[in-house]
Amino acid sequence: MLGFVRTDNETLVSCLGDSQRAVTAYHELLRRDEDAVSAIRAGLSHENPAVREGCCRLLDHLVDTDSMAQLISMADDPDARVRTAAFHALACDRCKGDTCAPGADQVLEPALRHMATDPDAHVRAMAAELVGKFVHTDGRAVTALETTRAQDPSPTVRKKAGWFTPGGTIYKRTVPREPRLLPDHVIEKLGLHACDHVWALGFGIDS
Repeated sequence: MLGFVRTDNETLVSCLGDSQRAVTAYHELLRRDEDAVSAIRAGLSHENPAVREGCCRLLDHLVDTDSMAQLISMADDPDARVRTAAFHALACDRCKGDTCAPGADQVLEPALRHMATDPDAHVRAMAAELVGKFVHTDGRAVTALETTRAQDPSPTVRKKAGWFTPGGTIYKRTVPREPRLLPDHVIEKLGLHACDHVWALGFGIDS
């Protein structure tokens, strides 16, 4: 099976550090889903940074509430590739939905710190993406991103920061929309209370 002598989760996690077997091991662990999460969490402490990086990438898809604190701690890993993978996993909601998406109280401080001071441009760029998630809810995020856009030595990081600052493409795309109230004659006809306006709009009732 899989061409490995052993195929338990722990062995597959260790294979993430083997360039010849890493891809196969990664996809098999991903297929095993929550059954592999315990071994993946343990792999975050592996001596091989390639294993730690692979585990961060897996938790991008498989993270649960019990794993989140460990994933956040990987943002301070000594290896830049691991830090980059950790910030990507923390920033990417597409892979895991909103259920396990971390809040500003958990991740904004390390993201701000690494965006400002990390020696690796890839890490700073990914940290900027995480900071960008909070531009509409936390003033610190906007201030820090504007500073990065103006001062970071990397043009790539400056460009990414600009996407999330006021006027930037992602900033404009993610501006929260205010709920639109129904016309008075529709409210009267339906006998709606104010708290029902948004519900009715959700069903396309606007005229």
